[in-house]
Amino acid sequence: MFKPDRNKAEPGDIIEFEQNGMLVQGEVLPSKTKNSIIADISGTKGYEKLNHGYTNTVVSHKSYRIIDQTSDAVKANQLRSVYG
Repeated sequence: MFKPDRNKAEPGDIIEFEQNGMLVQGEVLPSKTKNSIIADISGTKGYEKLNHGYTNTVVSHKSYRIIDQTSDAVKANQLRSVYG
């Protein structure tokens, strides 16, 4: 059985969650949502069927676990490349 953790993901983190009985992995995207995150699931095989063809999906903070966290240095570099 899938068991989510209580940590909150940040942009760039890789998360795992269950959708339609299948484990899905995605990268957290920047957003201003408070109770959920937006994840890019385009790397998941068959995401078209899971998410009606969309590469992004919304996941509640209560429904995922973090698999890989991006370091603060990498996050700072991503922000610099986007904004400057």
